[in-house]
Amino acid sequence: MIKKITLWIIGSLVVLVILRFGLALLFQPPEYVYRAVFWGDSDITDYEKFPTRTIQNSPPVFQFVENLSPELFATIEVKTGIETRRADFDAFLEETGTTAFIVIQDDAILYEQYFNDFQRDSWFTSFSMAKSFLSALIGIAIDEGYIGNVNDPIIQYIPELSGRGLDNMTIRHLLTMSSGIRYRESEALDWLFSLSDDTLAYSYPKLRSLALNLQRGDESVGEYFQYNDYNPIIVGLILERATGMPVSDYLQEKIWKPLGMEYPATWSLDCEASGFEKMATGLNARAMDYARFGRLYLNHGNWNGTQIVPEQWVIDSTTPDSADTRPWLNFTDFPAQNGYYKYFWWGYQRENGLYDYIAWGHLQQLIYIRPDQDLIMVRLGRELGPQLDWGLLLKDLANKLSQQ
Repeated sequence: MIKKITLWIIGSLVVLVILRFGLALLFQPPEYVYRAVFWGDSDITDYEKFPTRTIQNSPPVFQFVENLSPELFATIEVKTGIETRRADFDAFLEETGTTAFIVIQDDAILYEQYFNDFQRDSWFTSFSMAKSFLSALIGIAIDEGYIGNVNDPIIQYIPELSGRGLDNMTIRHLLTMSSGIRYRESEALDWLFSLSDDTLAYSYPKLRSLALNLQRGDESVGEYFQYNDYNPIIVGLILERATGMPVSDYLQEKIWKPLGMEYPATWSLDCEASGFEKMATGLNARAMDYARFGRLYLNHGNWNGTQIVPEQWVIDSTTPDSADTRPWLNFTDFPAQNGYYKYFWWGYQRENGLYDYIAWGHLQQLIYIRPDQDLIMVRLGRELGPQLDWGLLLKDLANKLSQQ
């Protein structure tokens, strides 16, 4: 009897696997089905799976000064639910899957450590931190005249999307996650059909084609906040068409080389034949170079006297907007934490009109910036850590440093 039940379970699993492959192949390219089935959930080694385009750096390398202050980072207070505990700082970072942690204040490195077999020259994938780099490039492209302004309708650059109820969608709607594009995060049959939009936007081998076939959802354009990885794909397509070059090349010439990044970077591509950057998630770089990008924004887009990103763009991208009263369809806890979202940047409003802003990615990759303290923090990792909100944790750490 037990043997029959075991055989029945094994047989059922085989049927489900065959069913998944068969149904998925009816709807999707085989390369996508392979990725969705065998690669599984996204992780920090995905840059090894996708093809990439190199982003070269250029001397001289900009170096922060060192003012290592271990006395400031001996312990950390960790809030989990209603409990608060004090932990050894380094041990806590190691235990929570952190791979790099950097604190820079007034252009001086106060803390720099790497964990879980990662080093200073290790690769760290950005996940959605890439969106903030993409935002910077849009600001530069507007300043250079390639793009008119954020109120331009997207069909001005992508006429193929006209007539789908999206004609009044602007670049601003994309940057603020209010495009109204249909987006399914997860549904019951996604496992069988590989049709979750999260998976499609991450693993599809022809992202331009995917973007050109998007449809309006149930919500009106501009009515709601809905975090949606199709938005940066469309932004990247606009940027590519407007500048006439791959987005990674534009990043290389406008940001990576001018900032004196320490290392080259790469941007993962949807596939070799298409050669289109994974706009939402695919930038791969070293931890200290992410910190250099944070310094660029901390200094209002100015790099040692040269205006790289327009100052007004940095302000528009990162400051709270009191007129933004949109309901949120996902990430609904964030507004309750005095959180806001602007131009592919997250932010926290603080007292007296102060604010922090964050480039934030999956598995809690963060570039955290507190302008009034001239403070940059970079946390990179391979997992979330149990019941941890890394945004609030870094906010608390910034508060602690302000009291030193």
